[in-house]
Amino acid sequence: MYSFNNDYSEGAHPKILEAMIQANLIQNSGYGLDDHCAHARELIQKEISRSDADVHFITGGTQTNLTTIAAALRPWQAVISSDKGHINVHETGAIEATGHKVIAMPCKEGKLTPADILKALDDHATEHMVQPKMVYISNSTEIGTQYTKAELESLHHTCRQKGLYLFLDGARLGSALTSSINDLSLADIANLTDAFYIGGTKNGALFGEALIILNQDLKQDLRFLVKQRGAMLAKGWLLGIQFEELFQNNLFYELSAHANEMATLLRDGITTCGISFYSNSMTNQLFPIFPDEVIAKLEKDFLFSVEKQLDNNHTVVRLVTSWATREDACREFIKTLKTLLS
Repeated sequence: MYSFNNDYSEGAHPKILEAMIQANLIQNSGYGLDDHCAHARELIQKEISRSDADVHFITGGTQTNLTTIAAALRPWQAVISSDKGHINVHETGAIEATGHKVIAMPCKEGKLTPADILKALDDHATEHMVQPKMVYISNSTEIGTQYTKAELESLHHTCRQKGLYLFLDGARLGSALTSSINDLSLADIANLTDAFYIGGTKNGALFGEALIILNQDLKQDLRFLVKQRGAMLAKGWLLGIQFEELFQNNLFYELSAHANEMATLLRDGITTCGISFYSNSMTNQLFPIFPDEVIAKLEKDFLFSVEKQLDNNHTVVRLVTSWATREDACREFIKTLKTLLS
């Protein structure tokens, strides 16, 4: 039984584990005030070409999202998201639990547009409604699609015009950046957002995300909020070590590129079987539409997620590849699928 269920089924890349073992008996300051975190911050600041950026290492994506959004919003304010956004669907109401509403906008391919933002503002125009103040996007999105530089520039322009913060969830940012159709860099993202994070959990780290704050208004007292939200790790150097390794010798990009290569192998093989896809994903999440009878048989040998029933006989499933996905497992999946379809 091989899993294509997610991109965090394995522990961590050996280089990261080796670095953690080497540092295991060396004493460090706690709560992210250690030399490893300081070095990792410097590496990330260099990578994004922004020495003025604040970098905070947080244990997980949901904690990063709720902490950042809570820092940006006043009690009566809300965040605009795609209806498929992680904060709207997969975080158990974490944002609402902080006292803030998620304004979920239906949108094509899981991506917000300036028109979606303007409609949300028009629909929430008086003091009798929550006031939109932040725009939340993911790259790549929850259905594997990604933003182009032109699209991000348009969102940035709209947010500036309307006085909104722009926050990018980068849980799978590595996959987006190494996609064959990508035209964005980390430096571009740093210049076009108020805050974003670089996902480690889903790209070869044992755990952890690097939250980057660019807007001066969001920087003050953020460590207090990180602590209050339970997102500050006492052994913070364990996060620092991981991001040191990820941003030395291009490991971050190598791991995500491998995930994309394995996804391409699956995508090409599935396409040759005459199967279509629910979204136009060129990243490490694929959403093929399979006949229900085929799904039941595939599940005997492979793990994957069932996303939605499309009609009486067809269902959308999700296949996810990772830094550790084996090529032979991808080829075996395609071989099995071809046998079942024949």
